[in-house]
Amino acid sequence: MTGRPGGRRVTSADVAREAEVSRATVSYVLNDSPHQRIPEATRRRVREAAARLGYAPSAAARSLRKGRSDIVLGLLPDWPIEHVLGRLVQQLTDALAEHELTFLVHSAAHPARPLGEVWKALTPAAVLALDAFPEDEAGAMRAAGVEVVMAVHGSARGGHRSALVPEEPIGAAQARHLVRTHRRLGYAYPDLARLGVLAEPRLEGVRKVCAESGLAEPDVRTVSPDPDGAVAAVRAWLAADPPVTGVCAFNDAVALAVLAALRSLGLRAPGDLAVIGVDDIPGAALARPPLTTVVRDTGLIARDLARRIVDALGETGPFTDPVTEHLRVQVRVSA
Repeated sequence: MTGRPGGRRVTSADVAREAEVSRATVSYVLNDSPHQRIPEATRRRVREAAARLGYAPSAAARSLRKGRSDIVLGLLPDWPIEHVLGRLVQQLTDALAEHELTFLVHSAAHPARPLGEVWKALTPAAVLALDAFPEDEAGAMRAAGVEVVMAVHGSARGGHRSALVPEEPIGAAQARHLVRTHRRLGYAYPDLARLGVLAEPRLEGVRKVCAESGLAEPDVRTVSPDPDGAVAAVRAWLAADPPVTGVCAFNDAVALAVLAALRSLGLRAPGDLAVIGVDDIPGAALARPPLTTVVRDTGLIARDLARRIVDALGETGPFTDPVTEHLRVQVRVSA
């Protein structure tokens, strides 16, 4: 007998019949159960039968065997899903898969289903949120058996906000690159208020470096992606007293808007205004001029977060110390 029996879902009983062994033997082999003396030829026959039939153990069965689900629910805030966020999601998927955990992502963007409905339907082993969520929601998750509840950019415990992945060092890295040759800095703030959880700590990093270097507070301007909004910000920086000569942008998209505004005014970076971004998106190297930017190792972040989840599931966590990032400045022409 080969193929999917009758078009229905293949079960371990089908594999047992195909391999001419007991269902218990199938379970021992496919689950790599220890302390079972099963000849290698039998193990090979069971695996081959399972492959021929397309057998996959059910999620419910795995959960019963392990005593928990293998799902990690990732909660995305209502943020634009751009290059770096998409890359982080993929790297988290890969990092958790190495520990036999499945990463499922839910976005809060309207009109998504309410969070409560999602986690109750999935009963995940862990929840990893990019932004903070209400403590009462976190408490309800734990009460329902969700073993790990973590928030990357804000705490889900006690109402305080301590970031697992701090953003302040990013702004500090930008400012340190500029203060070597510039005495007045500006900050290009995104025009999406919901990105404030990222923008505010990055701006604070710029502020601290300016203070340490004896510079005035950075001149903060909101930069919208439309040409007129960016032009207004550039004009304001150049008209300041003293004029701003170097700008730290929230990310590469905002930095590219500033570069476009300079071109439309007949100005150039870095001679008229130096610009540094964050993320090194694919278009950064193709910009006119090529964009200097801060690069973060999202693969390292993903592996660290996955380790924390796995350790917490194994009752050796949770960890609240920040993820140690390795930042570097990709120097190009713009700054």
